[in-house]
Amino acid sequence: MIYFFFLHHGTEKQMNILFLSDNTSPADPRVLKAVEDANIGYAKSYGNDIWTAEADRLFKQEFGSDTLYFPVLTGTGANVISVGSVLSPFHSVLCAETAHIACDECGAVERFTGSRLVTISTPDGKLTPEMLAPFLRNPGFEHHSQPKVVSISQTTETGTAYTADELAEMSDFARSNKIILHIDGSRIANCAAGSSMSLKQAAKGADIVSFGGTKNGMLMGEAVLFLNPELAESVKYVRKQYGQLLSKMRYVSAQFIPYLRDGIWLENADSANSTARMLADGFSSKGIAIKYPVKGNAVFAHLSDEQIKRLSEEFAFYVWDESENLCRFVCPYTASKADVDGLLTLI
Repeated sequence: MIYFFFLHHGTEKQMNILFLSDNTSPADPRVLKAVEDANIGYAKSYGNDIWTAEADRLFKQEFGSDTLYFPVLTGTGANVISVGSVLSPFHSVLCAETAHIACDECGAVERFTGSRLVTISTPDGKLTPEMLAPFLRNPGFEHHSQPKVVSISQTTETGTAYTADELAEMSDFARSNKIILHIDGSRIANCAAGSSMSLKQAAKGADIVSFGGTKNGMLMGEAVLFLNPELAESVKYVRKQYGQLLSKMRYVSAQFIPYLRDGIWLENADSANSTARMLADGFSSKGIAIKYPVKGNAVFAHLSDEQIKRLSEEFAFYVWDESENLCRFVCPYTASKADVDGLLTLI
């Protein structure tokens, strides 16, 4: 359930949508300036431009010299291309039941790849080798889809994050079972900032990463990163078939240049995470239970019916699970202490 508008004195008034999603925020002016600077003269198309070459260099600098960079427009596009490049229709993808690819992408992975998504129940959005093991008991059995990819989110849809040790365990398990490890990193900047990791550390052990930018200050655009280049044989064809090969690719790549080079990713993620912790602390001080540890910029709080009603008169937010009055608040990088205080005064 989403609350978008409220009625006041007989007139419809747009409410504060700040905490509804980090997609509500404006683009960072420094990113917009990079797009403006790239919008001069002519440039070769389909990624054969100087901006894409520079973004590729910067991603290699962050993640390692073997990294292959493929810009795309959307998060769903990044996820579908990431896994679709390594799947055949008889394969399956193992993921948490809360995963974005399972819940919020309209069946895109299954639609485009023909492969099955196998969802696994978790207490907090994170998978473990123990949870995965039962789904790998019959390799080679021709009556079953064959697990090929494990997809995890960093941060997860519940705002939790994998630690370095947990990533190592997942990576070791995947390799020992000849499974490809994919990370949905739409909020990987928030994960890295919140865990005091580098971007490389936040994705350590992964074969493929869907690298997000839109939620953290970019105008639009994500990246598919192959950290294991041996798996990238099909990606350029899959990207074209799935409608994500951009002719004017410079406008996405230009954004990644200051985002990576100037540390915008970290500055913005730190800001978003800080206000999320502030909000969680404020809820806690008022006796409101926080369901999951706040590792990024999302807060999940148990509110009473009266609190939901009162807040929804001023602010838009998700009621994530009506059965337990669990509400989600996401802090964009533009959120401030004043914004948090304004919400908390209504509790």
